[in-house]
Amino acid sequence: MQASYGHREAGCVFCALEDSGRVLLDNEGHSLVIPRRHGADGLELHQAEWNAVVEVLKLRREQLSAQDASISGWAGLLNARGGLNSGEAAGQTVFHPHWLLIPRREGDSEEPRGGVRGVIPGHQAC
Repeated sequence: MQASYGHREAGCVFCALEDSGRVLLDNEGHSLVIPRRHGADGLELHQAEWNAVVEVLKLRREQLSAQDASISGWAGLLNARGGLNSGEAAGQTVFHPHWLLIPRREGDSEEPRGGVRGVIPGHQAC
């Protein structure tokens, strides 16, 4: 298992971030958490990697909450599409595990049902 942690996939946009110094990216509090080891999706992660992802998500939530008292909720996605999309037939477009953590604020959407899809134009669930 330990040896697999160094796996990177040529041509993978997320694997290419390895030497960029950016493990956590954010824009207006929107954060993207990407495990370093390449895999097709989150189901390929080892338990220790899942645990590390959860710890980073919790830490980021704490950081953002401390910086911005207007945050009143959180939305997030597995694999940036909602739920868990594993495979092209399921709608997966980036074949590397990743999670979005998006702060939500009271009134930032007329209808917050549907989670993060409500804050990304054109993605509101029908």
